[in-house]
Amino acid sequence: MVGLSSRIVPRMITTVDLRQAAAAFYSDGATCQLSRLGRGNINDTFLVESAGSSFVLQRINRQVFPQPLRVIDNFAKVTRHLSGRPLQTDKPFRTARPVLTLSGEHHFCDYQGEYWRAQTYLDHISCESLTSLEQAFQIGRTLACFHVLVADLDEQYLEDPLPGFHNLPKYLQEFDRLQVKTEMAAGSACRYCLEAIDRGRKQATVLEEAKHAGLLTIQIIHGDPKIDNFLFDDQGLADGMLDLDTVGAGIVHYDLGDCLRSCCNRTGESGGKDGLEVFFDMEICRALLAGYFSLPSQQLLSAGQRAFIFDAVMAITFELGLRFFTDHLRGNSYFKVRQDGENLFRAARQFRLVEDIIKREEEIRLLAFSSGC
Repeated sequence: MVGLSSRIVPRMITTVDLRQAAAAFYSDGATCQLSRLGRGNINDTFLVESAGSSFVLQRINRQVFPQPLRVIDNFAKVTRHLSGRPLQTDKPFRTARPVLTLSGEHHFCDYQGEYWRAQTYLDHISCESLTSLEQAFQIGRTLACFHVLVADLDEQYLEDPLPGFHNLPKYLQEFDRLQVKTEMAAGSACRYCLEAIDRGRKQATVLEEAKHAGLLTIQIIHGDPKIDNFLFDDQGLADGMLDLDTVGAGIVHYDLGDCLRSCCNRTGESGGKDGLEVFFDMEICRALLAGYFSLPSQQLLSAGQRAFIFDAVMAITFELGLRFFTDHLRGNSYFKVRQDGENLFRAARQFRLVEDIIKREEEIRLLAFSSGC
């Protein structure tokens, strides 16, 4: 996360801003159709449409990514690496590609110093929650495809787009500093989150300790493989991934844990009503892990590394709850919200999910070893 003192308040995008950015990438940018795209919590994303072309236009959120050129350059490098890489699967891996400006650049910087980039628009279906076990299997397989495709990229080849991302002990330190100087609002939701954070501290360092001990391998990972970032074909099956902004060096457990967290929570991060039951769907977990370990002749994780899959799911879910709650206390400066209290609601849902994951520890550990064997 970016330190509090260095945060940049994002400026509202005007029609003039949007038209100017679109015109940098497309000669008919002044007259084409422009509409908001997706439900992303970070960057402002738009679909640019005209008779001859359609592409995605995005303003990089400098409040989250203080060095936007790292995000833009990494995207170009990764997509170039992925292009034309075959796998032993029944269909190719899909992802967007950069669209250059009319002058041949990967980005456009406007008069306010805001960075814009464009990428190809891929016709696909978005899923907020899974409707079948086959979908879960294909998501796991697609994530494994990505890990295999980028495994031969040197971890130094990409710059770190978000220093400290997925470093749970660091997030706890930030929360502690903020808590000292923040007056806590009264209310059951805040008390619940504070108690959940105290309970979860003990296991917060497991993944980091295993990484530093050399038990977990560092390679290039996606960084944010939640269900929204998977591409689905017209059959509703995953066949690619979007949102490569957080691609960088890490451990595959961050990705696998986050993917399981997102897919096995049928109610989603923000969906449903307060009090709606949140639980970790073990059937989805079983199918997703089976898909992840299904690639022919690919040994993605050793037996010793599989032992940390439960810790990854638990830690990443706890981490997201902590980040939501921290952002609520900070005034919602990281994750976009539609109304006050939304990040508090999101945090409470993640901490409820943590409780259910802990109840299922033995089942998850058994699945981690039996899947794909």
